Amino acid sequence: MRGLLCWPLLAWLLLLQPWETQLRVAGPRCHTGPLDLVFVIDSSRSVRPFEFETVRQFLVGLLHGLNVGPNATRVGVIQYSSQVQSVFPLGAFSRPEDMERAIGALVPLAQGTMTGLAIQYAMNVAFSVAEGARPPEERVPRVAVIVTDGRPQDRVAEVAAQARARGIEIYAVGVQRADVGSLRAMASHPLDEHVFLVESFDLIQEFGLQFQGRLCAIDHCSFGNHSCQHECVSTLAGPRCHCREGHDLLPDGRSCRVRDLCNGVDHGCEFQCVSEGLSYRCLCPAGRQLQADGKSCNRCREGHVDLVLLVDGSKSVRPQNFELVKRFVNQIVDFLDVSPDGTRVGLVQFSSRVRTEFPLGRYGTAAEVKQAVLAVEYMERGTMTGLALRHMVEHSFSEAQGARPRALNVPRVGLVFTDGRSQDDISVWAARAKEEGIVMYAVGVGKAVEEELREIASEPAELHVSYSPDFSTMTHLLENLRGSICPEEGISPGTELRSPCECESLVEFQGRTLGALESLTQNLAQLTARLEDLENQLAEQQ
Repeated sequence: MRGLLCWPLLAWLLLLQPWETQLRVAGPRCHTGPLDLVFVIDSSRSVRPFEFETVRQFLVGLLHGLNVGPNATRVGVIQYSSQVQSVFPLGAFSRPEDMERAIGALVPLAQGTMTGLAIQYAMNVAFSVAEGARPPEERVPRVAVIVTDGRPQDRVAEVAAQARARGIEIYAVGVQRADVGSLRAMASHPLDEHVFLVESFDLIQEFGLQFQGRLCAIDHCSFGNHSCQHECVSTLAGPRCHCREGHDLLPDGRSCRVRDLCNGVDHGCEFQCVSEGLSYRCLCPAGRQLQADGKSCNRCREGHVDLVLLVDGSKSVRPQNFELVKRFVNQIVDFLDVSPDGTRVGLVQFSSRVRTEFPLGRYGTAAEVKQAVLAVEYMERGTMTGLALRHMVEHSFSEAQGARPRALNVPRVGLVFTDGRSQDDISVWAARAKEEGIVMYAVGVGKAVEEELREIASEPAELHVSYSPDFSTMTHLLENLRGSICPEEGISPGTELRSPCECESLVEFQGRTLGALESLTQNLAQLTARLEDLENQLAEQQ
């Protein structure tokens, strides 16, 4: 009984001591494997002086529980507000006492809260070999502990993802006013092991005790059955399996397989590379065939056209969707035979005004067109579709802009891409475009108005109007556009195309027509006889 009473008494004694002392007496110093540990401390103006003093004590207490040394745990500290400052790098000190003095001399920056900037600094500078981090090939775990009390004033999700992708394990510790969503965006997975939220700076020792406990159990690979096929590496969150050079880790987190050859060689596949054992092969999208070189996919061979794309750049599209639109345009370009003598492509963007991004005659290869499309900048503002149609009719298909003379009979095709109702009248210039002989296609997404799409498009609407409810799913429209812009793709191989004006064609047509007329005459005669029989039967009944 006496032994059982000692445990709660010890717990009360721990709580009554200064909490940085609690970390020192909670257990013996951890003797772990090598570890590179960087603390990223928020010293913005929202952290009051006595609160920052608590953070200082937290760091000092935690340091005394670490097995610090050049071949053991290396520690670095950076602080941040509107800027980032290195307190001391990973390679600066090998004794906790030296680190404690540097932390004691730390003066808060007391400005903004640029947490994303601090993560970027940790990733690119603090964990660099020049600052004292072990080289990546040594596979020493890299751990960042971010302590913050507020919402970041910059973006953290993307830069944190980059840091994690580089092998940095991130713990996010939020105090008082910290934004939970930002903590979760920064931290490594599983989140319940890497995100900590405490009510006040006085309670930050709760994280310190848990964190030290994780450090003391860092050599997970030495205990139990980790089941790693190749190699087990300890991290603070537990064992992690690694594969030997030339192999990739499978989704089960334990097994390894030979690395995908498509990721390790210059395969040259135009569309997709697929690994098959020790070799690979190229694939083409649906509706396109692999060429004899085994890498490229067929394109519109006979579909030489002058194609002008009118792209809606209004505010309702939004920047991320506009990037999807540009990708969609490039997928259209992929199935065209772009060349000065083949298909010429021009691009016009419209919102409250109209801007020619590049005319028909500027680029002579698909690669040049695709690069220009990716460089197009989003306009925003309104949706003046009628103004865009007028610009296309009056300027885009002019010879000055690169359209071929009408005497050459090169088809002129306009493709309008929009996501909403036009803010001006489209009827006059939609009709004018078709009167000028331009074959019009209308592609609508989201809140596009069907009546407007049909008014823009040529007849029949079923072949010239396409619609997708969402930007992310509009790729299914590609095959419809391919079959329309490349009409020869719908003709089976070996089909002979003859002019209807040739003599043999006229004779064949006349023969088929006469045969059909004879059959129709016979059917009419049989029908007449049947009606006469019915009339006679009715007369007899009366």
